[in-house]
Amino acid sequence: MSELAEHLTRVERIEDNPGKVRKIRPRDAATLIVIDRTPGEPHVLVGRRHERHAFMAGKFVFPGGRMERSDARMQSLGTLKRLCERRLLFGMPERAKNKGRTLALTALRETLEETGLVIGRKHKPAGKIRSCPSDWRTFYETGVLPDLSRLTFVARATTPPGRTRRFDTRFFIVDRSDVAAELADPSGPDGEFVELKWLPLSAAKVSPDMPTISKTVLIEIEKRFSARGNPPVPYYVFRHGRFHRLEID
Repeated sequence: MSELAEHLTRVERIEDNPGKVRKIRPRDAATLIVIDRTPGEPHVLVGRRHERHAFMAGKFVFPGGRMERSDARMQSLGTLKRLCERRLLFGMPERAKNKGRTLALTALRETLEETGLVIGRKHKPAGKIRSCPSDWRTFYETGVLPDLSRLTFVARATTPPGRTRRFDTRFFIVDRSDVAAELADPSGPDGEFVELKWLPLSAAKVSPDMPTISKTVLIEIEKRFSARGNPPVPYYVFRHGRFHRLEID
């Protein structure tokens, strides 16, 4: 077990004892880490979840959420890089061959809903955008189509048993320069997030207000920045009472 997996397991046992294990099947989900490289140090966009939420209440997290059926029907520009798509499909049956694309679209839709950032490329005329489900209407109205070629799959993690919510989450990164439009900040008392912040990477990865798995993923991303080539994608899964760090190559 890696040092990061040992740390996750230790925090799991000490800070977040799940009590009696409940048999809840993890739901497919996707998260997007928007990185701003224009300052001297990379910054990441996070939002503080409302205290009323049952999952990660009051924590700073990356925008994201569960996959919806409508995500599979949304038109897009560009395609996922071949290696990225292959890694996303790790462990999936052949019939799920379009699931990687759908997860990437989930990350983009959730980011728009929670942050107001429309990520993709302008597509004119906007009226000719076809196959636009209702929850993707803002993309249609801004004349933007998602560009999947700009996303990189960097991590996967499954929520341990015994939680009120369980997700099988895929983490993507994208550069802030790929934001095609910035709408009004939707955070506030009635929003998914009560506030949005751009945090320096060095501060975010040690913040006590961020979940341990989020900080772990940031450490993985930082290592990825300095690595050669295209390193394997870490996959954190809780089995037999402890976290395991697998690698998707």
